[in-house]
Amino acid sequence: MADDDARLESLGYKPQLNRVLGLFANFSVAFTYLSPMVGIYSLFMLGLGTGGPAYVWLTFLPVAGMLLVALVFGELASHYPVAGALYQYSKYTVGRRYGWFVGWFYGIALLVTVASVDTGIVSYVTALLGNWFGWKLDPTSHVVICGVTLVLLVIQTTLNITGAKVMGRVAQFGVYVEIVGTIGIAIILGIHGFHHGLGFLGSTAGVQHAAANPLKLDFGGSYLGAMVIAVLAPVYIFYGFESAGDISEETKDAGRQVPKAMRHALIWGGVSSFILTAALLLAMPGGAHSVSDTVNGGGVTYILGQLPGGLQDFLLLLICFAFFSCGTSVQGAGSRLMFSYARDGALPASAWISSVHSRFRTPVHALLSGAVVTALFVLLEFISPTHNVSLGFITYPADTNVLVSLVSFGVSGIYLSFLLTVIGVIVARARGWIPAGQFRLGRWAWPVTVLAAVYLLVMLVNVALPTGLSSPRAYFNLDWITLLVMVIVFAVGAVLFLAARGGRSIEDHVRDDSQQELHR
Repeated sequence: MADDDARLESLGYKPQLNRVLGLFANFSVAFTYLSPMVGIYSLFMLGLGTGGPAYVWLTFLPVAGMLLVALVFGELASHYPVAGALYQYSKYTVGRRYGWFVGWFYGIALLVTVASVDTGIVSYVTALLGNWFGWKLDPTSHVVICGVTLVLLVIQTTLNITGAKVMGRVAQFGVYVEIVGTIGIAIILGIHGFHHGLGFLGSTAGVQHAAANPLKLDFGGSYLGAMVIAVLAPVYIFYGFESAGDISEETKDAGRQVPKAMRHALIWGGVSSFILTAALLLAMPGGAHSVSDTVNGGGVTYILGQLPGGLQDFLLLLICFAFFSCGTSVQGAGSRLMFSYARDGALPASAWISSVHSRFRTPVHALLSGAVVTALFVLLEFISPTHNVSLGFITYPADTNVLVSLVSFGVSGIYLSFLLTVIGVIVARARGWIPAGQFRLGRWAWPVTVLAAVYLLVMLVNVALPTGLSSPRAYFNLDWITLLVMVIVFAVGAVLFLAARGGRSIEDHVRDDSQQELHR
């Protein structure tokens, strides 16, 4: 820990947070943020409806692409083991303005993700309460959604305030839940009996044809067109590994362990996701209308409905904790980012936000501030127009609440901030930056970095490209709405940037003694 703190001081920062997390705890925070269970149970129906059973093989594309990104981020995390990750990396590689906006996009995406995850748990909580107590709560009710979500948010904030060790323990237990909820469920489904052979995993089930598509989508008979959309289901899952860097200042031997935790979170997340998705597909009821029956029946809940009642309650409990653990980890990462900003004086009220609790050694005010913003996002659930709203050449679709529109930024904002961070590395390398951390890419640095940038650019375009509300893509990006939200987030960020005096105080916190020594 003395070496960790010495490195932190060489970057101009006094150690303030509690360095209590080991490799497994750091990995757990990253893994539970990525959360295969949350991703699959949320997106299985869309993946199946757009790509058919064969969509399971698309899992490996974002895993491979993001593994390249994880290697680039690992080198950065090893060189800059500082809370705030992407903001700090970009601040050092390019400059204060660039770093500020990279962190802004990333930070809003994190706060949106907490709101998305916590609202996503509501249907499972209401189902569990109905089974246990006979409560008839409507999971589509705005009041129920906001009530359950805000209660969860209070619990998560309280746990995160009590210390990094508590956050790590919640995440570690979350890893065990993820193992049972992915590989364990796959084994249970296999024992209960699969209804399809392995060949079914290569079937498209005709989803590329409008007549056979369970979501009534028209890909014009092209499965390539269907794949371009279906790949977004796993794309929406495989990120979050970078949060291992957000908690670097609370991790022992961070320069070595954080890059390792990033890679392991991504690799094991990919393995468990593939196993669970394949098992769910094979467990779908047989028959000529297997895919449409499953999609129209509710996806994962329809498949798990075949299991005995007591086992269903157990699975619901696992799903609820997976969502809870994911939200807790994302909130913890977001608060460290906000603390990192404020410590650099890059936000209004920076002195208050950057204060650390004397006993718990956690950024309490950053946690509380983030929780308030997330709660405000959750309240957008109440705003849902009953008819299409014309916004110039953009049409806001009817019956789509504003929170869903904001959630569309959760992924596009992540991919944008990732891409900008990797571009920052390209700029730094061209300027002569020499990595001095314990994890280095060596001669593979340039090809890995360039390929990572290409992957992120292609997927960002795929996520945000407007194609019309009648397009199958509208299931993910709501046509122009995702791009519009990105513009609004940038505009709000520009105002806040000016309110923070253009981030000029960041200039006092761009110090790296290791580079000075290497260039002598």
